[in-house]
Amino acid sequence: MTIKTRFAPSPTGYLHVGGARTALYSWLFAKANQGEFVLRIEDTDLERSTQQAIDAIMDGMNWLGLEWNEGPYYQTKRFDRYKSLIQQLLDEGKAYKCFCTPEELEEMREKQMAAGEKPRYNGLWRDRDDHPSDQPFVIRFKNPQTGSVVFDDKIRGRIEVANSELDDLIIQRSDGSPTYNFCVVVDDWDMGISHVVRGEDHINNTPRQINILQALGAPIPTYAHVSMILGDDGKKLSKRHGAVSVMQYRDDGFLPQALLNYLVRLGWSHGDQEIFSLEEMIELFSLEAINKAASAFNTEKLIWLNQHYIKSSPVEEVIDHLQWHLAEQKLDVSNGPSLAEVIKIQADRVKTLKELVEISRYFFEDFTEFDANAAKKHLRPVAKEPLKLVQQKLADLADWTPEAIQAAINQTAEELSVGMGKVGMPLRVASTGGGNSPSLDVTLALIDRQKIINRIDLAFEFINNREKS
Repeated sequence: MTIKTRFAPSPTGYLHVGGARTALYSWLFAKANQGEFVLRIEDTDLERSTQQAIDAIMDGMNWLGLEWNEGPYYQTKRFDRYKSLIQQLLDEGKAYKCFCTPEELEEMREKQMAAGEKPRYNGLWRDRDDHPSDQPFVIRFKNPQTGSVVFDDKIRGRIEVANSELDDLIIQRSDGSPTYNFCVVVDDWDMGISHVVRGEDHINNTPRQINILQALGAPIPTYAHVSMILGDDGKKLSKRHGAVSVMQYRDDGFLPQALLNYLVRLGWSHGDQEIFSLEEMIELFSLEAINKAASAFNTEKLIWLNQHYIKSSPVEEVIDHLQWHLAEQKLDVSNGPSLAEVIKIQADRVKTLKELVEISRYFFEDFTEFDANAAKKHLRPVAKEPLKLVQQKLADLADWTPEAIQAAINQTAEELSVGMGKVGMPLRVASTGGGNSPSLDVTLALIDRQKIINRIDLAFEFINNREKS
């Protein structure tokens, strides 16, 4: 049997992290079994589905690198198929027209609730043929009234639901459009889906969908229902916990590999291993190893993983993802050192790509102001002498290398009989505009020598103005 999975989001909003994890699990299971992965857009909710949401889903999937073998399929383009099968069920007596008005349905529910019963459709039109000719109707599936639905969930084990607990589901609305639960069944059948991996909120739909599949004479896929993701306060993950949109993580400076690594561990594990390459995920993944319990989202853990991947990923990959942030923050890196060299010395110092761009501006563009706190502390009149001497030594260097730059700084401190900090900190603020940078020797070596000389002159101007005020 060919393993075939699907990810089937509704385009009513962005791709959230819960959906991304479901997509990842489906994708990994297909890849681990040399199978195929299908992308399907379930856009039957015509009022809420938007092209913007479709684009957001595609962007998220592409950014994560979860490529699909088939699709994207759109349910709205398959209405003829759904309607023909609904007609088939009508002809076979497995579905029927229901003419209940909204008021009648509400009265039905109120009576049941008053009697302490579960509110549900009571089958009023199930066996009637006295159909009015001028009244709108829906079409309901004739759910079996005896027996039960049993299925072996790959994550939760055996699940059994009595058919007496299920009412007759609407499969076509009064406007003629098919409903979600029916479209899903037909799509999974037509697309040859062998395994359905989805959120636990669909467990109640599964017995209904199995009954419809059986009525159509279609094979039953294997189901795996994944638990929800909670915030660190134990409540369902939502915007109040921070970013929940996949593309927001891109915007905030996370690498897709870091988010994938985090999401795969959010409910699945392989021993105590924390770091997984994509190849390891594919090799080791199984549905049975997914935890039944809900998982809590921990942003600090994700940040830790992101730092790891910024430091350990091939620099070319980091550059690829950094480009978006460079454009977003309008930093032109054409006039300066190679990005690869900057990343090498900055990677240990940042948590995100966004932060990497923010703290690296001085490598590529000049500044006219110094960080106020750093300048107040280190660009004082007492710094003029060491700055003047080290400026001269830097200007006279035969080689502009980290070794030569460090030697010039050391010699300045020795000749003036001062500690290294008395030379290094004023020079750091003068050269970078602030009080934090990688080691001065490697930092300065990546910046044009004349720029450093000019920036020290700017520091003298700042100190002189400070003396006058």
